[in-house]
Amino acid sequence: MNLKNVVIVLVHPDESRNIGAACRAMANNDISELRIVGNKGDYDIEHIHVLAIHAAGIFDKAVFYPSIKEATSDCVLCAGTTRRAGKKRGKLLLPEEFAQKINDINGKVAVIFGNERTGLTDEELDECNAGVTIPSSKGFGSLNLSHAVQILCYHIYREFLREQNKAVAGVTPVTLERLDSTVKTISNNLEKVGFFKMPGREDMESFWRNILSRAALTEGEAKYLEKTFDKISGLARKNSEQKK
Repeated sequence: MNLKNVVIVLVHPDESRNIGAACRAMANNDISELRIVGNKGDYDIEHIHVLAIHAAGIFDKAVFYPSIKEATSDCVLCAGTTRRAGKKRGKLLLPEEFAQKINDINGKVAVIFGNERTGLTDEELDECNAGVTIPSSKGFGSLNLSHAVQILCYHIYREFLREQNKAVAGVTPVTLERLDSTVKTISNNLEKVGFFKMPGREDMESFWRNILSRAALTEGEAKYLEKTFDKISGLARKNSEQKK
């Protein structure tokens, strides 16, 4: 996933401060392209900058458009955020489902957010070709604009990180056979310092094998554990000899 292909579109937002907070939410998740349907002169730039803090540059580079259609003309997918399904939008996706859907798309993807009071109108939603919904209380389902932006951006960023982590090398866990060697080293050293009597060794090894297998140790971590317990028993022996 290329986060530079993710476009956030705010449609006629009411509050300048909400635009600033939305910029900050975008920056938290490495998403930087903002487009606004509306007139720039309708907003208080100082209020936007105050709420955006260090993300004010996102607003300064934002482009204004007269309609959703024009704001998304270069996008390959245009998803409106809504609680209402529609014939043209099909099944409404959850934020995490949407993030997975766009993961393999080459090209710009727009996420559309409506006005704070009314959300996206039916006419505005008809300009979108997909729908995303954020589950919320039936008694009070309205989300603050910047909170909705944060939730969508967060899920997109999480999907991006998941894909990045797939490519990280050197995190293959040791086999159980290799793990048994580490467990034996731990048990041998604990026995040397008198931590348990021989009848308790089997239970102790079972404990360490179970807990370390769940930890999915890497080779480097297994060696570090072995060195630690070797050092513990060595220091214990040295201290014992000095007391004699």
